[in-house]
Amino acid sequence: MDYLLHIAALIGVYAVLAISLDLLVGHTGLLSVAQGAFFGIGAYSAALVSLQAPRLFPLGVLVAIVAAIVLSLVVSAGSLRLRGERFVLLTLAFQILFVKVAMNWISLTGGPSGVFSIPQPSLNGWTVKTPVAFALLAALMVAVGYALMSRIVYSPFGRVLRAIREDETYTAAIGKNPRRYKIEVVMVSASLAALAGAFYAHYLTYIAPNNFDLGVSLLVVAMIIMGGVGTSSGPIIGAATLVLLPEILRFVGVPGPLAANVREVIYGGLLLGLTLLRPNTLIGAIGSSRE
Repeated sequence: MDYLLHIAALIGVYAVLAISLDLLVGHTGLLSVAQGAFFGIGAYSAALVSLQAPRLFPLGVLVAIVAAIVLSLVVSAGSLRLRGERFVLLTLAFQILFVKVAMNWISLTGGPSGVFSIPQPSLNGWTVKTPVAFALLAALMVAVGYALMSRIVYSPFGRVLRAIREDETYTAAIGKNPRRYKIEVVMVSASLAALAGAFYAHYLTYIAPNNFDLGVSLLVVAMIIMGGVGTSSGPIIGAATLVLLPEILRFVGVPGPLAANVREVIYGGLLLGLTLLRPNTLIGAIGSSRE
């Protein structure tokens, strides 16, 4: 049972990450490969706060979100001038830079060794320790992410995002300010990724730079493709599918090293095959944001 609850907690983490990316890709037409970086920013920020003040878990989460919002301005500033493939390259650069900083700023991040002994979450004197409690907290986090996404998508704000996705020039012509909307949606996306990172750090109690590398960002891209870009439940379905995939491979007896290679082939196949075959995947998202 504990094993299943562990898988459920991980699904919760990646579901929120997928929701955060789908707000950009599915509803705004901005393809980012930097979600792993914002995930890591949230994880490191919350962990470092908790190491200094173990009983202030909410403060750590708040600091994680604020840090992600501030650093998201680097990406959103690029979204004002860069579109399509050039914006993707900007987010790629941000992702790589984050990992390099985390690897080399040893006094803050611990470098390749990472951060150890991160306290478990404490809420009003109650410490989250059991697998059931972590699974419930993960479910609450997914509910918050889903509710926020739904509120945005079905609001006037969400309609403007979709207008930007389809035709940014027309959106500006009807009196909307695409710059402001893109800055705000990147902030929201980064905040959700940081929330997932804060939970992840406290759940595992250990983080290192390789937990937040480019592979994580590409995995999240594969999740939203698997579930369906721009669909309400797609990010959650995609996250659950790809988190369960390694466990299924293990269950059928695929050796560990081979299973890792099989997963990479499957992820690559998803990115290639579904992008080519499905009309509402990344080609549409990128194409709609081109100049």
